[in-house]
Amino acid sequence: MKTVLIMTGPQGSGNHLWSKIFALHPQVTGWSALLHDYWIGHDQEPFAKYWQDPSQLQYYRWAQSDWFVTSMSVPYMNNGEATVPDFRSFVRELQNLGHRVKFAILGRDQNIVRMQQTRVRGAPTVDQAIAAYDQLAAPVFLSYELLHLYGKKYLETVSQQLGFPIAVGDPRLEIIMRDDTNSKYFSPVKHHPTDDLAKHTSRKWQ
Repeated sequence: MKTVLIMTGPQGSGNHLWSKIFALHPQVTGWSALLHDYWIGHDQEPFAKYWQDPSQLQYYRWAQSDWFVTSMSVPYMNNGEATVPDFRSFVRELQNLGHRVKFAILGRDQNIVRMQQTRVRGAPTVDQAIAAYDQLAAPVFLSYELLHLYGKKYLETVSQQLGFPIAVGDPRLEIIMRDDTNSKYFSPVKHHPTDDLAKHTSRKWQ
């Protein structure tokens, strides 16, 4: 049975990063163009035209692999128009073809996501995405922060949870995960009242 992983997240939550990671495995058919170009619009994602018309999935070249990944943010830009993927129709067509469907929902600090969406799109859309994900059954949640904190160990866990291959040993992973773009949203706090409490409780009691 062929397996299709539908990966989705609020716009700005790491769709491109995770697409690159999944595309590394030689047995997985994913968004391989991202391994050469840093960023590509979702209107050029390999399954983009099938999201527009899921009935065309019957003509896709399924013989090339047993593992497939498609990535769509919510919303994604389709010819300049913010569009929410039609998850139900897409999944129904895949299941009619006899394929197994799995879901991965991407997560990132909500404050960063809202700031990024406001900067890029003019207003936050994260709540729209969360509402859309009620359609997805038994998703595995993927964390941008845990990825950068634990690296390959986290990816091993994700692979086990999803039952989906990830090229954890690929040397290109180090390059893909080199930049933690969360850092540009932070500035150090010089002092906070709880710092004094923490210092006090770390001493031995008299």
